[in-house]
Amino acid sequence: MGREIEKLAEFAAQTQWEDVPEPVQRHTKLVLLDTLGVILAGAERPEVRQLRERLAGTAGTGATVYARGWPSYDPRTAALLNGIAGRSIELCEGLRLVSGQAAMQVLPGVLAVGEHARSPGRELLAAFLLGYDVAGRLAGGFTPRPLAHQNGQVSLLAAAVAGARLRGLDTSGISRAMRIATILLLTPSYTNAVAGATTLNVAGGMSGFAAALAPELALAGFEAQDDAIEEALGNLVGSAFSSDGVLNELGTRWEITRNYLRLYACCNPIHPALDCLREALAELRPSPDQIERVDVATYRFASVMRNPDPPNYFASKYSLPHAAAVMVVKGNAGFAELDDAAVKDPVIAALRHRVHVAEDPAMSAVAPRLRPARVTLTLADGRQVTKACDSHRGDFLRPFSEAEIRAK
Repeated sequence: MGREIEKLAEFAAQTQWEDVPEPVQRHTKLVLLDTLGVILAGAERPEVRQLRERLAGTAGTGATVYARGWPSYDPRTAALLNGIAGRSIELCEGLRLVSGQAAMQVLPGVLAVGEHARSPGRELLAAFLLGYDVAGRLAGGFTPRPLAHQNGQVSLLAAAVAGARLRGLDTSGISRAMRIATILLLTPSYTNAVAGATTLNVAGGMSGFAAALAPELALAGFEAQDDAIEEALGNLVGSAFSSDGVLNELGTRWEITRNYLRLYACCNPIHPALDCLREALAELRPSPDQIERVDVATYRFASVMRNPDPPNYFASKYSLPHAAAVMVVKGNAGFAELDDAAVKDPVIAALRHRVHVAEDPAMSAVAPRLRPARVTLTLADGRQVTKACDSHRGDFLRPFSEAEIRAK
């Protein structure tokens, strides 16, 4: 097995909460609260609620499902359900410089395994932070396959690390649990998102499931090949993996401090355009019927999210025309505004077709370091305004205030 993977396992096994700088501790707590809030909100989605009810008859006990009534299921099922819930409303945080939603992949398993093991709060926090760090570091060397969504990939391995730490495994045990977890890796397609296929969210839940299962497999004596991680990420679920930078600034650069948080309840690449549109609307203050067109130029990944007729609630989270139309009509694109009713609203539906999205190759060239957008708002009376930004608010370079996140 690679030296870098072993050093990561050692770091996860030996680092204590007291070793973490106070600003990092504070940010970790805020990310935990944000993620827990998103899980609670997502638990209300009808498919999540029905799944919870269907699994109740066969689930054990020992870990809380964060939903109405606070039901207790076995740790694996609780982590699965909480992870699916948190993914279902497209409002969780993520890694800013690489792809992945580490907190929502790691926290459900931490909560379930930690509760069942009666771990103290500082151990939960340490496991969450260290799992997040593993996710960010592995993601930095990972090249996913072109259509693959990152849920259930490197962050699933990181969740297994966090779960193994809470189960008291040492360096070799954490390494083994992480390598065992490669057999559980998934390759969900991004196409699910624009198609409105909520099955994509199961991949997020499976990371929590793996956090509870992989440590038990390791404790039971299951073994994994030495190069399981390198082979899985480099040749199976991914197209390449390099561990060269995995240990850079280990213990001094914390990946959780290089994240983004969301207030808009839609896919993160859409956010820069929404920031620009918000500024344009504030300047011209038009009513929806006064808008002739909205022209958006942005980087490639954001520009493909242009379907003006999303088929359902989940697909609407990946439609820039829909999010823009909702912002015009409702004044924001948050959780309350991007709801089921917005998908069928006739005013919003008509306006979606006046939002035109195109890729700007110059913007694509600087992504993901920057995530640029330019929006031109044109009114029927001839007035026009253009707003541009290099990236959206909410990442570690332009963070939201703690008060804004707590209000969310």
